[in-house]
Amino acid sequence: MAAPKPPRVVAELGRPETPEETAARKAENSRKHRQRQTLKNLVLALAASLLVVLVIVLLVPRSDTAMERDIDVAAVAEQAQVVSDVPLAVPDLPEGWRANAAELRKSSVDGVTAWYAGYLTPSDEYIGMYQGLEANPTWVAELLARTIATSTVTVDGVEWTVYDNRQTGDDVGNARYGLTTEAGDSTFVLLGTGTPEEFETIATALVPAIDAQR
Repeated sequence: MAAPKPPRVVAELGRPETPEETAARKAENSRKHRQRQTLKNLVLALAASLLVVLVIVLLVPRSDTAMERDIDVAAVAEQAQVVSDVPLAVPDLPEGWRANAAELRKSSVDGVTAWYAGYLTPSDEYIGMYQGLEANPTWVAELLARTIATSTVTVDGVEWTVYDNRQTGDDVGNARYGLTTEAGDSTFVLLGTGTPEEFETIATALVPAIDAQR
């Protein structure tokens, strides 16, 4: 009959383990194993999630063209009309014009309320239409970067003051070109980066609204 195997001497102890120490060592080894398995599972789950995201990115069609909002200006004007007795202008523009904003704005300088619609022209330039309600010269000057009028132009019987800042070299923001006119309690300001021909198009489209307030 073979002799029983002597207990294993643990180097750091210099003696055989007690039953309690053996149980504690095995428990600690089991805990470390579970930790390693948990970390491994977490890494695998993260990798799987990244793979799903990558697949979605590859499958979703993309376009190089920037997405642009197309706002229904007439619908927004109808909702905003409840705060004003003055009819809010909605120019009827030809195909190729898109609106990317429409809202009532209040000036932080003098508290003037204005109906605003922002348009992208057929040449992908910007023209903003402002209808100041009981506005004042300070409000107009702020919009046009305090630049000086250069001339006047008549569009379908309506005289507009012209602000042409395209050749000045000054930083005037969006006020590179502008038109202003008054009718009743409204002051109309057009400003932006469009061509004079595009400004004339939107000025023409505003004539019915202007005539209605004369």
